[in-house]
Amino acid sequence: MKSIIKLGMAFGLVLFVAACAEKESPNYQYMPNMYEPVSYEAYQKVDFLPSGSEAMLPAENTVPRGFMPYDIENTMEGKELSKLRTSPLDSLMSEANLAKGKELYDIYCAICHGSKGDGQGTLVKREKILGVPSYADVARNISVGGVNHVIYYGLNAMGSHASQLNSEERWQVSEYVMKLKQDL
Repeated sequence: MKSIIKLGMAFGLVLFVAACAEKESPNYQYMPNMYEPVSYEAYQKVDFLPSGSEAMLPAENTVPRGFMPYDIENTMEGKELSKLRTSPLDSLMSEANLAKGKELYDIYCAICHGSKGDGQGTLVKREKILGVPSYADVARNISVGGVNHVIYYGLNAMGSHASQLNSEERWQVSEYVMKLKQDL
């Protein structure tokens, strides 16, 4: 009987402690800054920096370092104008450019256009996408600049790949597409 009373008192004490404890926040924080960080709004003046050295917006018409804006519009006239462009890549490293272009083409393009550029990629064979033409079609008057333009903006069912490929990579893929066109 004594053990039942002791057990009941211990159980009651556990229930009492559990009822009084806060479940939303810990009772003791060893390093409170790690649990409750101080947040700052971006581009606001803060009191711990000397005056005039707060974060500011970049000046108008500036571009990030290493970024080259694409200056041709997404229109039919722009597409025709882009066909006149040639690749700015160094021709002495054409083998390296073609190797990198093949690697990128296999990642981003071959799933639809096929590894040979014949328009028979995996998605076309499974009939998920229809109407992907071959690079060898006579009616397809493509150039390295036009391919770069289509990769940047997309065309018909093909979406833009500008966010996946930077400028140099787009030109490498464009050069590889022209090699595929010659090989077909």
